[in-house]
Amino acid sequence: MRPSNALSCIVFFLLATYSCSASILEDACKTFSAARPDIGYGYCIEFFQANKDSATVDKRGLATIATNIARATAMNTKKLSAALRNMVKDQKARECLGDCAVLYYGIVGRLDEAAKGITSGRSQGLQDAVWSLSAALNVPETCEEGFHKLGGKSMLAAADSEFSKEASIVLVLARALSR
Repeated sequence: MRPSNALSCIVFFLLATYSCSASILEDACKTFSAARPDIGYGYCIEFFQANKDSATVDKRGLATIATNIARATAMNTKKLSAALRNMVKDQKARECLGDCAVLYYGIVGRLDEAAKGITSGRSQGLQDAVWSLSAALNVPETCEEGFHKLGGKSMLAAADSEFSKEASIVLVLARALSR
């Protein structure tokens, strides 16, 4: 084969592989936006742009990437909760922030379990992942309820909202894999 033909074959193969992976990402985000139109397709695509590998993996890889991104957000929110707790004077708000930090700390382990279940590809592992991810969605809701009971504005509203969206993406993808 002439060098120019070989190069053409390599370029075609790489473009076909990228195109296939991009359609996997697009299909996953279409599935997500059908399940969660309130969050939508655009957010899903933007979410995955945080990891360059998302354009080249299969559905299980996307779910694993999403789990790892959500895990990082949970850790950041835990750290934010703890930092704000140290700055706030009001005792009730401090307690609420402390509770939120504990909740986010606890969910990190659940997200680790979910990632293992997803990467295993086994039916039971995927079911365990769905269960852990369902629990993850309760964390921001519980945290926000604590602030609501205080009658004040949540200091973690943006972080809770972000984590909720991310956990929703992971949950929808894990459910699709478990079927």
